[in-house]
Amino acid sequence: MADIWADPAALAARRSVKYRKYEPDVLPVWVAEMDVELAEPIRAVLAAAVANSDTGYAWPGRLAEAFAGFAARRFGWEPDPGRMMPLPDVMRGISEMLRIVTEPGDGVVVNTPVYPPFFSHIKDVDRRIVASPLAHSADGYRLDLERLADDFAAGARAYLLCNPHNPTGLVLSRDELVAIAELAERYRVRVLIDEIHAPLIYPDVVHTPFASLDTPASAAAVTLVSASKAWNLAGLKAALLVAGEDSWADARRTTEDVFWSAGLPGLIANEAAFDAGEPWLETLVDALDGNRRLLGELLTEQLPEARFHRPDATYLAWLDLRAYGLGDNPAELLRERGRVALSEGPSFGAEGRGFARFNFASSPERIAEAVRRIASVLTVSSAG
Repeated sequence: MADIWADPAALAARRSVKYRKYEPDVLPVWVAEMDVELAEPIRAVLAAAVANSDTGYAWPGRLAEAFAGFAARRFGWEPDPGRMMPLPDVMRGISEMLRIVTEPGDGVVVNTPVYPPFFSHIKDVDRRIVASPLAHSADGYRLDLERLADDFAAGARAYLLCNPHNPTGLVLSRDELVAIAELAERYRVRVLIDEIHAPLIYPDVVHTPFASLDTPASAAAVTLVSASKAWNLAGLKAALLVAGEDSWADARRTTEDVFWSAGLPGLIANEAAFDAGEPWLETLVDALDGNRRLLGELLTEQLPEARFHRPDATYLAWLDLRAYGLGDNPAELLRERGRVALSEGPSFGAEGRGFARFNFASSPERIAEAVRRIASVLTVSSAG
C-alpha cells in the first residue's frame, strides 16, 4: 500500500501547480492533486504513445466504451456510449451546456460551499449564481431539500449538482436524488451533474448516478465525468459528457472546438484508467480510507476545537476552524506562519468563511507533518 505514494524528492521535482505555486518550504495540502505514483496501466499507454511519437490531435478511441464498462461494474449504471462526447475537462462541458440549455441572466443553483470554479464559469457565460446552502449541523452536512425547492420555485433554470460533493465529501442517497428529480421536473429545471469524484467512494458508501434514475429529469440531464481526480490526470486534458436520452440533441449543439480542445494523451490515459485501472484504484481508496481516519485522530489529539466530518468520498477534508478566531480566511495565516498550504475557505462561497480544505491524498507522514504545522500556529493563536 505504501508504494502508491511518491517519494518526497520526486514530489519536490514535479512542475505542476500543487508543488510550484508556493515556496519550497511550504507543505502543499491544497489543490486536488495527489502525491501518488502513476498507475502502471496508464504509465504504459502513455509511454507507448510517446515512443510512437503519437502526440497529434485527439481522437476518442474506445473511451466511451471504457467508461460505460467502468460505470456498469462500479455503480450498476449502463450509460449508452453512443450518447457520450469527449471534452477537455468537466468545467468546459458545464459551461457549454449552460450556454445551450439556459439563457443569459438565468439562475443556476449550486449547493454552497462548493468547488470555486462553479462560480466563475457561471458568471463567464452570463448566468446568475443562486446559492442554495447545504444544511450544516453537528452531525455533518446534508442536502436542504426545502431550500432547494424554494430556489427552484423562484425561477432558476438549471441546477449544477456536485455529487460527490466538493469540498464536504457528501454523497447523496438515492432517495435524495429522486426528490431532486421530482423538483426539477415540477419546476422545469435542467440538471447538470459533476460526478468527477464518483470513483473515490469509500467502502461503507453507495454512489447512485443521477442519470441512472428512471425519471424525466434524469433523461434530460447531462453528466460530466473524468478519470482526472481518481487517477491524478488533471494535467492531461480529457473528460466525457454523458447525455441522457432526452438531452443528447442538446449536447450535440456544442461547438466543434470543444472536442478538438481535448488532449490525445488525456483521452488515452482516461481510457486506460477506466479499462484497466481498478486494481490501482482499490489500493488508492484503501489508503485514503486509512488517511481520513488518521486525519480525524490527529485533529482530535492536536486541534480539539477544529470540526471535521469524515467525508463519504473524495480525498478532501473540510475543516471548520472558526473556534480558533482566525477570521474569514485561516488558510492565509496558516500558510504564512505555519508554512502549510490549504485551500482557502471563502473561495468556496460565503459558507466557507472560517474554513479551509485539506487534501489528505498523501503519505501518512506528510499528513502528520501538515497537522503538526497547523497546530503550531493555532495553539499559539489560541493561547494569545
